[in-house]
Amino acid sequence: MFKRILLKLSGEGLMGDKPFGLDEDMLHNTALEIKKAYDKGLEIGIVIGGGNIFRGLKGAAGGMDRVQGDHMGMLATVINSLAVQDALKRVGIPALVFSAVSMPQICETFNQAKAIKAMDDKNVVIFAAGTGNPYFTTDTGAALRAVEMKCDAIFKATQVDGVYSADPKKDKNAIRFDKVSFDEVLIKKLNVMDATAIALARENKISIVVFSMHEPGALAKVMDGEGVYTEITDKQ
Repeated sequence: MFKRILLKLSGEGLMGDKPFGLDEDMLHNTALEIKKAYDKGLEIGIVIGGGNIFRGLKGAAGGMDRVQGDHMGMLATVINSLAVQDALKRVGIPALVFSAVSMPQICETFNQAKAIKAMDDKNVVIFAAGTGNPYFTTDTGAALRAVEMKCDAIFKATQVDGVYSADPKKDKNAIRFDKVSFDEVLIKKLNVMDATAIALARENKISIVVFSMHEPGALAKVMDGEGVYTEITDKQ
């Protein structure tokens, strides 16, 4: 169904039952899920949030300078990216980290041509530090990298199995969509990704697939058009 995707993972999804930080079992399980899709031939780029370590917006709400907070959030995504890289390598998957903020002693600095070459060479490529700029979320960073890497779709792993009309954990009458348009997501404020990310995906005709990583084999199933997920496209 898809050849090359950008997988967006939340930092919170790597916490397991911990209140913050990284859980080794969650890292290992995430790597195994990615391996199932990789072994079927899927070319994968990854963007990971940093909310399990630090959120710039939350820091700003507490009085911290927003730019300073966002820079700290970028560093949090680098930590998560290195952790996922290590987990992937331990299950036999070649992986490279490219950071939007230069830190050559730790990882590669992002360069479109080098990153595309790495994906062409069958590496899983992990994009860290968002866009490298404050005031932009990792959702927007994921949409940007998906466009630059010429991905077929953005796969967003969430805590639920798709897009709902409301939070299904709070509203038992929430309706799940199998397919929804970009416009409807924006108009109804369905809170899948931020508006900038949605607009960027829509402009470049990149579908967004929303699914739950909690179901074993979910990524590989969705790749084949199976399992439970919501697809956000140009037309409903």
